[in-house]
Amino acid sequence: MAHAMSDDQVAGELRKMTAFIRQEALEKAKEIQIKADEEFAIEKSKLVRQETSSIDSQYEKKFKQAGMSQQITRSTLANKTRIKVLSARQELLDDLFEQARGKLAGYSKDKGKYQELCKNLILEGLYAMNENKVVVRARKEDYDVVKKAIEGAKDEYKKSMNIKELKVELDEKNPQPEGCSGGASVVGGGGRIDINNTLDERLKLLETDALPMVRTSLFGKNENRRFTD
Repeated sequence: MAHAMSDDQVAGELRKMTAFIRQEALEKAKEIQIKADEEFAIEKSKLVRQETSSIDSQYEKKFKQAGMSQQITRSTLANKTRIKVLSARQELLDDLFEQARGKLAGYSKDKGKYQELCKNLILEGLYAMNENKVVVRARKEDYDVVKKAIEGAKDEYKKSMNIKELKVELDEKNPQPEGCSGGASVVGGGGRIDINNTLDERLKLLETDALPMVRTSLFGKNENRRFTD
């Protein structure tokens, strides 16, 4: 027959049960804490990797953008500099030919040299025209000089081409226009062909034909230039 427990015994059993429950609760709480710490560490590591990847991606994107921006800036500055250099060079060339244009009128001051020049210009026109009858046009103030130049050109042309008949007349009804710097033009083909050998026209040809050579002489050879005209 079981004996009833005394109050002290009941109290003792309760303390044991309480201690056991408390111990299990502590162990369970510790287990939960460990698991929570592990999950937190995993989640933290995941978030860190995601943020690191995002930061790396943003950095790479911004780095590329910065590199492209620098390239654009360098290219823009290089183009602006190139344009300024080309503009300055063109201004120099324009000034050079403008100075030459201003000196053209001075060629007629020395009558002897000017007559020889006109003779050669007329002679060149005769060779190009290759006709037995042509007219020459010149400035009114040059008529006396040009008439002598015509005779010299005729004699030389006839001798060179071994011909006897050659008619070269000065067209006094159609002088070179006002502002012409001198020289002469040879007209043939019934007035349809005009070989313009005035000094102004020769300078224009020089600007076109000799410009690459002048540019090279002044600024050196451009290694990037594919064409020279």
